[in-house]
Amino acid sequence: MDITKIIDPLNDAQRSAVTAPNRAVLVLAGAGSGKTRVLVHRIAWQIRVEGVSAYGILAVTFTNKAAREMRNRLEELLGLSTHTMWIGTFHGLAHRLLRRHAKQAKLPDTFQVMDSSDQLRVIKRLVAGMNLDETKWPPKQIQWFINAQKDEGKRARYQLETGDVFQRQMLAVYRAYEELCDRSGLVDFAELLLRAHELLRDNADLLEFYQQRFLQVHVDEFQDTNTIQYAWLRMLTEGKDNLFVVGDDDQSIYGWRGARIENIFNFQQQYPNHQVIKLEQNYRSTGNILNAANKVISMNEARMGKELWTEAGEGELISLYAAFNELDEAYFVVDRIKAWINEGGLRSDAAILYRSNAQSRQFEEKLMATGTPYRVYGGLRFFERAEIKNALAYLRLMSNRDDDASFERVINTPTRGLGAKAIDDIRLIAKDQDMSLWSAAIALLKQKPMAPRAKNALVGFLELIDRLSTQAEGLELYEKVQMVNEQSGLIELYKNEKGDRGEEKLENLDELINAARLFDAEQENEENLNELDLFLAHASLEAGDMQGEEFEDCVQLMTLHSAKGLEFKLVFLVGMEEGLFPSQQSSDDIARLEEERRLCYVGMTRAMRQLYLTYAESRRIYGRESYPRPSRFLREIPAECIQEVRMRATVSRPQAIVKSVDLMAQGRQFKLGQRVGHAKFGEGVVLQLEGEGAQERAQINFKQAGVKWLMLSYAQLEAL
Repeated sequence: MDITKIIDPLNDAQRSAVTAPNRAVLVLAGAGSGKTRVLVHRIAWQIRVEGVSAYGILAVTFTNKAAREMRNRLEELLGLSTHTMWIGTFHGLAHRLLRRHAKQAKLPDTFQVMDSSDQLRVIKRLVAGMNLDETKWPPKQIQWFINAQKDEGKRARYQLETGDVFQRQMLAVYRAYEELCDRSGLVDFAELLLRAHELLRDNADLLEFYQQRFLQVHVDEFQDTNTIQYAWLRMLTEGKDNLFVVGDDDQSIYGWRGARIENIFNFQQQYPNHQVIKLEQNYRSTGNILNAANKVISMNEARMGKELWTEAGEGELISLYAAFNELDEAYFVVDRIKAWINEGGLRSDAAILYRSNAQSRQFEEKLMATGTPYRVYGGLRFFERAEIKNALAYLRLMSNRDDDASFERVINTPTRGLGAKAIDDIRLIAKDQDMSLWSAAIALLKQKPMAPRAKNALVGFLELIDRLSTQAEGLELYEKVQMVNEQSGLIELYKNEKGDRGEEKLENLDELINAARLFDAEQENEENLNELDLFLAHASLEAGDMQGEEFEDCVQLMTLHSAKGLEFKLVFLVGMEEGLFPSQQSSDDIARLEEERRLCYVGMTRAMRQLYLTYAESRRIYGRESYPRPSRFLREIPAECIQEVRMRATVSRPQAIVKSVDLMAQGRQFKLGQRVGHAKFGEGVVLQLEGEGAQERAQINFKQAGVKWLMLSYAQLEAL
């Protein structure tokens, strides 16, 4: 038997993982260590050497792209079809299971799967039917609640109600939603997983069949599994120890959407006969980048521990740029990208990574100004985002009441009690009488009787636009934008949208105020337009044709979360400031802070050859001017890995950062993330350290007493 193709391309650690005995195996695969290769070669080894039937293979991943890549590599390696193997995403395989056993899953054979937008429409109809006020019970928040409950395996009918009004109403809507879906034969994405788990749990014969069928179960990106996904895997492998998982606890960055890093730690208790294999040789980045990333992630306590290394040499030092403000930061980054291109580098090999979507605008504008094509990966450009278009639509209506597109966009955003019939009546009058929707709305009020609620809502909307227009007179451009954000109801709408999405939209609305504040009307005012009209035209042009297609050679812009799994020769990790990265909300929560540090680690390890880290000494973001300190993550990078650069390409050691590192290493009693004890407050974790000598103080998150700032010369802390 020739196993050369399976074994020869592997390093020693990869070979150990691929040829491990058929028992529970946890492969801790560091960034760029070849985890997909290990998964594919493991399956090939089991089929060719261990004699496992292809029919008995189950392999689960998180994206269709990853599943396709796995199939293609296996077919190339083995020279046989993979159609008898179950290889796919969690949702895809759960759907396959439910289709095969719809009756036992208590579903009609013709059940339909809803995507996220379909699910939201169903919830909106339900909310209207229950006579709930959408401003108090936003459908998106209800959708988030329902999906989060399902991800945790919780049905509405089995939950006890408490005295909490919010929880009681949410459970009532959840119950009604489940009843509606059952009647209609509808299944959402979260339901696929939950129903598949219940199908096996409640049908012992079926569970036994699949336990016998799937001789080997493989899981990619194990650190991203949620509660119900891991429960499903546990059920399929119960008593068999045939679970082979590949993951990286240091790249667990999706806790906000239900991923449970605890699954990696629990694996070791729940599969006592397991084997742990670490993949630490990195094939992507240079030594300096890896040494810096290793040091940063070592500050986390909740990790299993590994040290990435490479045979590629030390490479260039990491470059640190201290910008005067966010404009200077954008100028610097785009200037370096232009130099990269002029030296023969591809635009698509350069990536700008940021913590918040709101940061993208400055870089987009500078790239457009230099005629450099770019692509916002996994998202929309700033002026194309729904919340921005909503705010701009209000501004357009203030300037031009006959703008039908803007009228349609915001007539019921936020919802104001106008039903579909009233809006259809406006459209009909506009068509029949050849007038704008605004004029048609006025005509409707005069010509036809309306339900009191709809009439009041329409009058209120027309009066709102008139009032905004009147109040805008004499205001600065940014003040007009701020007024629209506040008085239109958009801020309240997104405040009620639970989770990171609502917060992100609020940040983008604040950034629109910044865009208006910095807009230079005189520079572009050749047509003698008023400032508002010129800004609106600028926004339309910014949403124009500079966005590159996926296949084009264009600079990549993306959030750090979107960057996971990707790699680029040139990476700019921007906005490295306290309050931005790590975020303000994470500063006093050790679990969230450690996830932010993992996010920094992910960002740093995207870089193959050159890594730039930038921060601004002053920044206007989210509508506020701030003077932030450099991120603690910068202080955690070894001084020998980093150099400070200036706009004109001069290089020096970053004295402020080096000083902080030296102090931490030499003169300080404690370090960030260290556990300490206090006579009064009990056990806690060090979050921040400031000052020197007698003035040195620490911010500590105590388990019982919460977050406290203490002067170390008086606190008498004990290292634990």
